[in-house]
Amino acid sequence: MEHFFAYTSRMRFISRWALMRNSQPENIQEHSHQVAVLAHALAVIRNRCFGGRVDPGTVAVAALYHDASEILTGDLPTPIKYYNPDIRDAYREVEQFSAHKLLHMLPEEFQPVYAPILTVTDPETERLVKAADKLSAYIKCVEELKAGNSEFRDAAAQTRAALEGYGLPEVAYFLETFMPSFSLTLDQLKSPGDPQESCGERKA
Repeated sequence: MEHFFAYTSRMRFISRWALMRNSQPENIQEHSHQVAVLAHALAVIRNRCFGGRVDPGTVAVAALYHDASEILTGDLPTPIKYYNPDIRDAYREVEQFSAHKLLHMLPEEFQPVYAPILTVTDPETERLVKAADKLSAYIKCVEELKAGNSEFRDAAAQTRAALEGYGLPEVAYFLETFMPSFSLTLDQLKSPGDPQESCGERKA
């Protein structure tokens, strides 16, 4: 009897943003799905607009499991996780141990397939997943502010600054092209948007 998928299905029970007052609760299963969608989009933007050669499918799958270790550890709020280097490094070790434990809940013949997914070693994949993770957090902040929850005002500003600080052109493209729509109401989304320039037109 192997427990891997029974454990991963419990991602929906683990809440994020535990220190914040949320108008709409979010669990890590919902978050991981959104990060996978965003990471795939960033990979496509990189390839189509900026000459990249990353595999969007590989990036999306890595993103889907990027918080899998939290099934065993729970979600540690960011202010605590990064409070100082000692806590950050200690938590990283815990995450690695949890990923290793999860991996060994699979039959041995499947472990070589899931090992590079649970512990990403490719730097480009890791960079895109990290950016998508931060982008998901920013979307959460924007949606909370849209709902009138000022609790997320500082978090929104800090997260936006972090995204811009990555210096990734695909992130800048997403923020300019797609991000404004997240501030709209459903009725506003039904209206046709303004035509967008192609990647080639923007470069010119």
